Amino acid sequence: MSVGLDVADAVLAELQAGCDSGSLAGGSFSQAFTPHRRVLPSFDLSDLTTLRVTVVPKSLTTAPFTRAVREHVVQVDVGVQKRVGADDDADVVTLCDLMEEIADYLYGRVLTDYEGAKWQAQVVEPIYALEHLTLDRTFTSVLTLTYVVLR
Repeated sequence: MSVGLDVADAVLAELQAGCDSGSLAGGSFSQAFTPHRRVLPSFDLSDLTTLRVTVVPKSLTTAPFTRAVREHVVQVDVGVQKRVGADDDADVVTLCDLMEEIADYLYGRVLTDYEGAKWQAQVVEPIYALEHLTLDRTFTSVLTLTYVVLR
């Protein structure tokens, strides 16, 4: 497989492990969810009545590291999406909290299924997409993780 898909699958495995651990309804998270890796993260609005956490390979940049080794910088997106109810303010706050929990959980974490991938950085952008809230009453937030793989 490609290094980008391999790293995305390893991020997925970490999230799944976090969902299964602990005593809270969502394991390490305040809300229960089942993460999925997708190559095309497209959902109908009816699919977003339940919480969706989607892992998507985003980019791969390769450069020489030594004569025999290349540095692969892999970015993986973790999206959180859900339709909001009548109390959209409370729903958005709750979903923003979940995104921060996911970001905190993955911050600096060694990927058990791909230990050669070294965490480098992460950013949540957008914290929530205003246009999705305005047009579709849907919360969308994206965490972009950056890993470096030498091979």
